[in-house]
Amino acid sequence: MRQQYANKVFWLIIISVIVKLVAASLLELGNDEVYYWTYSLQPDWNHFDHPPMVGWLIRLTTFNELWVNETTMRLGAILCAAIATWIIFKLGKLLSSEKLGWYAALVYTCSVYTGFIAGFFILPDSPQLLFWTGALYVMAEMFLKNNERKLGRWLLLGLLIGLATLCKVHALFLWAGFGLFLLFTNSKCLFNWRFYMGVLVTAVCISPIVYWNIKNHFITYRYHSERVTHTSMQWDMLGREIGGEFAYQNPVIFLLILVSVIALITRRIWFSFSGNKIRTWLFCMSLPMLLLFWGISLFNPTLPHWAGPAYIPLFLVAALFLEKKARHVYPPFITVAMTLVAIVLVAGIGLIRYSPVNFGSHEKENYGEYCPTLDMSGWQHFSNDFSRLVAEDSSTGKMKAQAPILVDKWFPGGHLEFYTARTTGMILLGVGSLQDIHKFAWLNKERRWLQLGDDAYCIVPSNLPMNVTAKYGRYFTSIAPPTVISQIRGGKAVRYFYVYRLKSCKLVPPIPL
Repeated sequence: MRQQYANKVFWLIIISVIVKLVAASLLELGNDEVYYWTYSLQPDWNHFDHPPMVGWLIRLTTFNELWVNETTMRLGAILCAAIATWIIFKLGKLLSSEKLGWYAALVYTCSVYTGFIAGFFILPDSPQLLFWTGALYVMAEMFLKNNERKLGRWLLLGLLIGLATLCKVHALFLWAGFGLFLLFTNSKCLFNWRFYMGVLVTAVCISPIVYWNIKNHFITYRYHSERVTHTSMQWDMLGREIGGEFAYQNPVIFLLILVSVIALITRRIWFSFSGNKIRTWLFCMSLPMLLLFWGISLFNPTLPHWAGPAYIPLFLVAALFLEKKARHVYPPFITVAMTLVAIVLVAGIGLIRYSPVNFGSHEKENYGEYCPTLDMSGWQHFSNDFSRLVAEDSSTGKMKAQAPILVDKWFPGGHLEFYTARTTGMILLGVGSLQDIHKFAWLNKERRWLQLGDDAYCIVPSNLPMNVTAKYGRYFTSIAPPTVISQIRGGKAVRYFYVYRLKSCKLVPPIPL
């Protein structure tokens, strides 16, 4: 039976990887994904928004940028999710049995956040969840097998948390949650010198982040602090956060977790061995983090994936519930959750690739705004049309050679960098405030800046409207009426790209950084 569950998990992983690779080849990159391409273009110890790990992962899976496409960009996310699924299986086996591990792997795969948001799209969360699950496994092994006196386990834990923090800094919660667990169950460990050696390893791992921020006046933390420093309480934002988590975790999985947590609290389900310790540990590694982000959401707009890792320990509670209550290898909860994921995936790909309508604004001035399907479609075709336009402008003398592309925000800057500038060999410059252009401020340093007399292009997608004259008019002698390139999908125009020609720079824009 043990081998049977291991084989099932193996095939679950293989099938998931194949499905994701096929989907990756069918969908263009989203806003965040193309933005993190810039982390690979210009590796650094830290970046404006996040630490460097996602950029390093992109470098690895694109073979040092020698083979770049949607599939290789997302390959790191897909592989990290595959390994993390196996770790969750092994963790479930450690806590109880291979059966529990099998159910935990199913829940992990069916969760929209772990299975697709971080397990398909290339984001900082993608590598973080690999190290996060690894750290959870090491913790469980330590307190279940009494390995607190083994220095190597503490060092490994410190390394895994350090690597997770090099993805996103809130991975430091792993130490906070584990410290809280030790305080409740074995406070002597907090005076164990090995504990502090593990913390030291984490500190060494994240020292490059601190060094970079010292050099850049702690700009990362000033940026993020501005996102969470409002003071007025707004209950609707808390409701939106919990509603977002309900969707991100998969509604069926969210309800399963809720039922399972209540069952564990009321002792209707229980771990066969070390039940009190395991329950305390799972709750310490999840509930405080959830409560923290729910508290923040009362005062500030938040995003549901910020609290995503807090649900991973609760997956094991859900798996325990299924282990005790389910009679089938694929319980109804899992069958419905998988079906929901499959329907959303197939429908999403179909709408993104073939829908003849946009699902946002139909007003002329912002046609397509708020339509989520436009993030991942149309960029390749536009870039091909734009390349022909640039070649024609150059041959007719309408525009000077080597005219750069100007952007005033990181979106659509990321798409234009990946799909347009990369494929045409043109320079893209971020001309706007640092809060708007983010990483492009650092890329500017390595690129030829605008000079007097230069021409430039400015591309405005209709779903991201911008007043080009108000933004750049003072820097150029004239701005020609735009050429309009339509995005056709399903035989209908779903978006327009306005290509402005900015003629003869008369005032050099200030460099944002």
